[in-house]
Amino acid sequence: MVEDGLVDVGGTAVPVEDIPAAPKRTGSESMPRVGVIGGGQLARMMVPEALELGIEIRVLAEAEGAPASIAATAVGDYRDVDAVLSFAADVDVVTFDHEHVPQHVLRALEDSGTVVRPGPDALLYAQDKILMRRRLQELGLPVPEWTTASSPEDLERFLADHGGSAVVKTPRGGYDGKGVRVVRAAADVADWFAALDEDGNGGELLVEELVAFRRELAQLVARRPSGQIEAWPVVETIQRDGVCAEVLAPAPASAGRVADVAAQIAVDVAEGLGVTGVLAVELFETDDDRLLVNELAMRPHNSGHWTQNGSTTSQFEQHVRAVLDLPLGATGTVAPWSVMVNVLGGPTDGSALVDHYPAMLDRHPTAKMHAYGKSPRPGRKLGHVNVAGEELDQVVYEARAAAAFFTTP
Repeated sequence: MVEDGLVDVGGTAVPVEDIPAAPKRTGSESMPRVGVIGGGQLARMMVPEALELGIEIRVLAEAEGAPASIAATAVGDYRDVDAVLSFAADVDVVTFDHEHVPQHVLRALEDSGTVVRPGPDALLYAQDKILMRRRLQELGLPVPEWTTASSPEDLERFLADHGGSAVVKTPRGGYDGKGVRVVRAAADVADWFAALDEDGNGGELLVEELVAFRRELAQLVARRPSGQIEAWPVVETIQRDGVCAEVLAPAPASAGRVADVAAQIAVDVAEGLGVTGVLAVELFETDDDRLLVNELAMRPHNSGHWTQNGSTTSQFEQHVRAVLDLPLGATGTVAPWSVMVNVLGGPTDGSALVDHYPAMLDRHPTAKMHAYGKSPRPGRKLGHVNVAGEELDQVVYEARAAAAFFTTP
């Protein structure tokens, strides 16, 4: 955290002026360099797109053998100011594979002269769900009814006013269904309240109405610092056990009002929060025909993987363009329908994904496999399959059948 001209570096208060400035390179030295903090599959999938543009990607991975190790130039802790500043010293812009880099590290990057996109002022709202809800409400954007609870009594009052059910979320760190519970009594999150008491910092939980929705949607946009915004078609996401399993693009029966409203909400979020790069806005389409903002992600997102084979410009190429403030690409579709199916868990016989390629590729030549270089583990995202085509039913069948090759013996 920066206070009175000091920055916390490795537990020591260091004057801002003593932080080495990031070196400036002229365009004649080499191709632009994008530094990605986080070595997961999202960073991995940025690499080929950047290389095709003649842009160099460098990755700060959390560990050896991470999915993006093909571009890892450093291994280190994204919470370590020294490690992050060292990594960022010779890149033109820093962006992210995830939103978990602490604010004091982000501020130290900016104080060193490093360009950070999206910046800490925007990422703050992707890191803290309570701050996100509060800010979206201030911007007049549609969100579920919500409150905060620092005690079981707070939660019980909300439950009494909302039919006895609610969704409770931890403000930080939750993803893929983690840190989210549907509750009918405060006892359902007694362990979370106990953790707040043990922490002693006066923390709160986010409490939301249990929304009656007919389906979940996601709207992706990309925004560059100079203001240009491009939106992809709104998509339908199908969740299983809190994890995105399939994406249908565009969302069926969304042309017209649904598509227009979803795109406008995402544009308003991007502009209102000052997001640069790709932004995913997860939405509920309610039973009474409203669209409500559920979650935000300020990076490429699972709901946008279909763009790799189904759009003129993939979300990964667009993110690289956006953070470098390059003109954004067209976001139209290459076929009437695209479907993405996640490969979760992996083969149950212990074999590797590649062992199943010959049969899958032979049976489904229109399917495009994207593997993440991860070892199998129950529920783990190991890759995804994309299929694009003319008829939705056929595209869904091909994508599901192709993905099934990797989840059965």
